[in-house]
Amino acid sequence: MSHFKYHVFFCTNQRAAGESCCNCHGASDMRDYMKKRVKQLGDKVAGMARINTAGCMDRCDLGPVIVVYPEAVWYTYVDQEDIDEIIDSHLIGGNVVDRLRID
Repeated sequence: MSHFKYHVFFCTNQRAAGESCCNCHGASDMRDYMKKRVKQLGDKVAGMARINTAGCMDRCDLGPVIVVYPEAVWYTYVDQEDIDEIIDSHLIGGNVVDRLRID
Protein backbone atom coordinates (compact mmCIF):
# COMPACT_ATOMS: atom_id res chain seq x y z
CA MET A 1 0.00 0.00 0.00
CA SER A 2 1.25 3.47 -0.89
CA HIS A 3 2.05 5.90 1.87
CA PHE A 4 -0.18 8.48 0.16
CA LYS A 5 -3.59 7.95 -1.41
CA TYR A 6 -2.88 10.56 -4.10
CA HIS A 7 0.24 11.88 -5.80
CA VAL A 8 -0.28 15.16 -7.63
CA PHE A 9 2.39 16.15 -10.14
CA PHE A 10 2.59 19.77 -11.31
CA CYS A 11 4.49 20.50 -14.49
CA THR A 12 6.64 23.49 -13.58
CA ASN A 13 8.82 23.39 -16.66
CA GLN A 14 10.32 26.67 -17.80
CA ARG A 15 11.18 26.84 -21.49
CA ALA A 16 13.31 29.41 -23.29
CA ALA A 17 11.91 32.92 -23.56
CA GLY A 18 8.92 33.12 -25.85
CA GLU A 19 8.10 29.40 -25.82
CA SER A 20 4.82 28.32 -24.22
CA CYS A 21 5.25 26.35 -21.01
CA CYS A 22 3.40 25.60 -17.80
CA ASN A 23 5.55 27.85 -15.63
CA CYS A 24 4.66 30.83 -17.84
CA HIS A 25 1.09 30.26 -16.61
CA GLY A 26 2.01 30.41 -12.92
CA ALA A 27 2.51 26.68 -12.34
CA SER A 28 5.04 27.10 -9.53
CA ASP A 29 2.75 29.51 -7.68
CA MET A 30 -0.23 27.19 -8.10
CA ARG A 31 1.81 24.23 -6.84
CA ASP A 32 2.81 26.26 -3.77
CA TYR A 33 -0.82 27.26 -3.26
CA MET A 34 -2.03 23.66 -3.44
CA LYS A 35 0.65 22.48 -0.99
CA LYS A 36 -0.32 25.22 1.46
CA ARG A 37 -4.05 24.57 1.15
CA VAL A 38 -3.66 20.79 1.57
CA LYS A 39 -1.65 21.41 4.73
CA GLN A 40 -4.28 23.87 6.03
CA LEU A 41 -7.06 21.32 5.52
CA GLY A 42 -5.45 19.09 8.10
CA ASP A 43 -7.01 15.66 8.50
CA LYS A 44 -9.38 16.11 5.55
CA VAL A 45 -6.51 15.57 3.11
CA ALA A 46 -3.12 16.15 4.74
CA GLY A 47 -1.16 12.92 4.81
CA MET A 48 -3.36 11.51 2.05
CA ALA A 49 -1.94 13.61 -0.79
CA ARG A 50 1.58 14.42 -1.85
CA ILE A 51 2.00 17.50 -4.04
CA ASN A 52 5.05 17.10 -6.29
CA THR A 53 7.00 19.12 -8.80
CA ALA A 54 7.55 17.56 -12.21
CA GLY A 55 9.62 18.58 -15.16
CA CYS A 56 8.13 18.81 -18.61
CA MET A 57 5.26 16.40 -19.17
CA ASP A 58 5.07 17.32 -22.88
CA ARG A 59 1.52 18.70 -22.72
CA CYS A 60 2.29 22.42 -22.94
CA ASP A 61 -0.20 22.88 -25.74
CA LEU A 62 -3.02 22.12 -23.26
CA GLY A 63 -2.08 24.89 -20.86
CA PRO A 64 -0.67 24.39 -17.38
CA VAL A 65 -1.13 20.75 -16.41
CA ILE A 66 -1.19 18.47 -13.41
CA VAL A 67 -1.72 14.74 -13.20
CA VAL A 68 -3.25 12.94 -10.22
CA TYR A 69 -2.23 9.36 -9.49
CA PRO A 70 -3.15 6.57 -9.00
CA GLU A 71 -6.01 7.30 -11.42
CA ALA A 72 -3.74 9.09 -13.93
CA VAL A 73 -6.24 11.94 -14.33
CA TRP A 74 -4.83 14.91 -16.23
CA TYR A 75 -6.10 18.41 -15.44
CA THR A 76 -5.55 21.92 -16.66
CA TYR A 77 -6.36 24.95 -14.51
CA VAL A 78 -6.55 28.71 -14.68
CA ASP A 79 -6.57 29.98 -11.11
CA GLN A 80 -6.81 29.16 -7.41
CA GLU A 81 -10.52 28.44 -7.70
CA ASP A 82 -9.74 25.61 -10.15
CA ILE A 83 -7.10 24.24 -7.77
CA ASP A 84 -9.60 24.45 -4.89
CA GLU A 85 -12.14 22.50 -6.94
CA ILE A 86 -9.59 19.76 -7.68
CA ILE A 87 -8.73 19.53 -3.98
CA ASP A 88 -12.34 19.53 -2.79
CA SER A 89 -13.80 17.28 -5.47
CA HIS A 90 -10.97 14.90 -6.32
CA LEU A 91 -8.63 14.72 -3.35
CA ILE A 92 -11.29 14.98 -0.64
CA GLY A 93 -14.42 13.74 -2.41
CA GLY A 94 -12.88 11.19 -4.78
CA ASN A 95 -14.69 12.69 -7.80
CA VAL A 96 -12.96 13.70 -11.02
CA VAL A 97 -13.52 17.34 -12.04
CA ASP A 98 -14.71 16.75 -15.61
CA ARG A 99 -14.68 20.40 -16.67
CA LEU A 100 -10.92 20.63 -15.97
CA ARG A 101 -9.98 17.15 -17.20
CA ILE A 102 -7.87 16.78 -20.32
CA ASP A 103 -7.10 13.65 -22.29
